[in-house]
Amino acid sequence: MATPGPVTPKEPFDLSQPPVIEGFSANVYSNSESFKEKFLRKTRENPVVPIGCLGTAAALGYGLYCFHRGQSRRSQLMMRTRIAAQGFTVAAILVGLAVSAMKPRH
Repeated sequence: MATPGPVTPKEPFDLSQPPVIEGFSANVYSNSESFKEKFLRKTRENPVVPIGCLGTAAALGYGLYCFHRGQSRRSQLMMRTRIAAQGFTVAAILVGLAVSAMKPRH
C-alpha cells in the first residue's frame, strides 16, 4: 500500500477576499439600497410587523414605567400584554413569509 504524498493546493486561498460561489449573488436587488429605502420597502411588503414591534415596545415601556411607580398589578398586566404583542409580531412575520413564498417569482 502506497502512502499518499503531501497535498498542496494548486491555488492558495486569498483570505482577504470572500469566496466565489458559482451562481450566487450576494445582492438580490440590482441597485444598492439605503437603510431608509430598505425599511420602507419591507414595511410596504408586510405592514403588520412594524405595528407589532411598536405594540411590543409600548407595552414594555409602559410596563417598566408602572413597575418603577410601584403599580405591580398593572406592570404584570403590561408584561403579559408584551408577550401577546410579541406573539402577534412573530405570527405576522410567519404569515408574511408564507405569502411571499406563494407569490410567483418574476
